[in-house]
Amino acid sequence: MPSAELKAAIEAAEAAAKVIRDLYQRNLQVVTKADKSPVTEADIRSEEAIHHVLSKHFPTYGFFGEETGQHDMGAESIWLVDPIDGTKSFVRECPFFSTQIALMRAGRMVLGVSSAPAYGEFAWAERGEGAWLGQQRIRVSGVDAIDAAIVSSGNLKTLAKSPRWARYGELVARVNRIRGYGDFVHYHLLARGALDAVIESDVNILDIAALTVLVEEAGGTFTDLDGMPVGLSTTSVLATNGALHAPLLAALR
Repeated sequence: MPSAELKAAIEAAEAAAKVIRDLYQRNLQVVTKADKSPVTEADIRSEEAIHHVLSKHFPTYGFFGEETGQHDMGAESIWLVDPIDGTKSFVRECPFFSTQIALMRAGRMVLGVSSAPAYGEFAWAERGEGAWLGQQRIRVSGVDAIDAAIVSSGNLKTLAKSPRWARYGELVARVNRIRGYGDFVHYHLLARGALDAVIESDVNILDIAALTVLVEEAGGTFTDLDGMPVGLSTTSVLATNGALHAPLLAALR
């Protein structure tokens, strides 16, 4: 049974989806933030809708939002929210954007909701309850050999500037198939067994917090590119079906 927290996160994601659907493909004004990322009215209003729902149900929890920043970060339980992960896609009227809501308790991600209203997928997971895509329980693949693996990449700018880039190139030549689905899409595919690994070098914790729980509850493994557990300072990703994690870490070192 979903917990009260998961029910609240799902309600919040649905409230955000209503705002997003109303504003998608409306040629909204785009403002560039200090970090050069875009923000629209939809980002702000959907985060407000999420915050309203979550604070109504859990007023003592902390809140870390992409647009409104950090509040009560000393709380044991903290919501991590990206109202529109993939604003650049949203602005270009490409459906590869999503709402990401996670709950962190005592430093560990314990639930995640990944809602992609324009793409038509809704995924969720809670510790001990498995991973779900819609009404279907999902599971990672059993592929255990690099030469049989399908790998997807996201943003690789930092990796491309590092000594590890040559190792990545060698890995690309070894795998069965390489693609770059990006954003939430490749994590959903990984969690349901349609691909076997995801590599990214430039992420924010708000982009991946919910997806960490989804992949792990589907039976996979989710670390940074050095094999370290995901935390608030994580900026890179190696997410796999589990069987391929150690071989891929070794290949990238």
